[in-house]
Amino acid sequence: MVLPLSAQIRGNNIVVNVRPDHKDWIYKTGEKAVMYVEVLKSGTTLSNVNVDIQAGPVLYPDVKKSVTLSDGTMKWDCSMKAPGFYSLKVTAHVDGKDYEGNCAVGFSPEKIIPATQCPADFDAFWEKALKEARQYDLDPTRTLLPERCTKDVNVYEVSFVNNRQGSRIYGILCMPVKPGKYPALLRVPGAGVRPYGGDVYTASQGAITLEIGVHGIPVTMKQEVYDRLFEGSLQGYWECNLEEPEKNYYKRVVVGAVRSVDYIASLPEWNGISCGVTGSSQGGFLSLSTAALDNRITFCGVVHDAMCDYESELKGTAGGWPHYFLYSSSKENKARLQAKVEGARYYDGVNFARRITCPGWYSFGFNDEVVPPTSSYGTYNIVTAPKTLSLYQKTAHFWYQEQWDEWEEWLLKQMGLR
Repeated sequence: MVLPLSAQIRGNNIVVNVRPDHKDWIYKTGEKAVMYVEVLKSGTTLSNVNVDIQAGPVLYPDVKKSVTLSDGTMKWDCSMKAPGFYSLKVTAHVDGKDYEGNCAVGFSPEKIIPATQCPADFDAFWEKALKEARQYDLDPTRTLLPERCTKDVNVYEVSFVNNRQGSRIYGILCMPVKPGKYPALLRVPGAGVRPYGGDVYTASQGAITLEIGVHGIPVTMKQEVYDRLFEGSLQGYWECNLEEPEKNYYKRVVVGAVRSVDYIASLPEWNGISCGVTGSSQGGFLSLSTAALDNRITFCGVVHDAMCDYESELKGTAGGWPHYFLYSSSKENKARLQAKVEGARYYDGVNFARRITCPGWYSFGFNDEVVPPTSSYGTYNIVTAPKTLSLYQKTAHFWYQEQWDEWEEWLLKQMGLR
């Protein structure tokens, strides 16, 4: 017998390692932080390597220079007078290729205060939006997906009315096969346009799970369909009508997430007691907004939460994706800029986080430049509900396996399944 064998490609032989002298990556304001850089090849330092250095507050480096590291190592000192995060990014040039290492350390991050202001009519705005949507019956549909079912879980593609007749939410519903009453978990998506597989694993543990898309299109089509939509009519959807809150693309998205809770509540299999929401990046924002707007949500898992504290960027501090004001300049029309700022406040995760009352699990990384730790930490700081902070400092906009496992375990515990 001849067995086909193939070796996996994993990582790089050349690594730029940047680490701080505090194990938790956290310092007090005014304290000196020391970061150590090593450019390694096969686990040993590389001599005479050329590197580019960017250093300073996250996303706002005030030091940019190139140096040669004779022994492949370097020490870097830094400090901050105000609460925030300082980043050291080192790019090594070896044999015509670039290798990057990054380390962002926090200075009194527990004292970071978001800059975002809250509109006086914020609650009225969202109460009206939900009231208008709930004039319409859910009109749900459900189609069994036999190829995705297991002996323990039935999997369906479902849809229901969102904010108006003809506007629908599509998702994947996973239900335990065994008859009974179950806790529920709503999974809300990160940014982009894609199909969804549903959360079969959590359902197999004894829960109803609903994973939704937010663009009003079926979630079981071929990937090429979503690619074309993303390059076409849905390109840059996150920037649509920022200065007009009533027309903002995310109005139907936020409402759709809450309508998803309406749908879960309509299921006779739901136990009527436990219903959580969770997601990462854009899904972190949607977890915040859904938990704030619906008191049937009993727990939320918020990971790498995007769309938080936009206004900080007007003051030179990194806010969250999509960074609406990161590149604002003095030449921009002031009236239009102010309209965008005021419009964005209705869709800022900070203003939802202020209103959360259920327990939450919050997790993010210090090296994330898509969702910088300044915005995530500031958002976490203003949550007054019971909360758990689980930091994975070295992560950027990605997960470690341990982080994923801890997240899943926490969700199961909230549903009484652990």
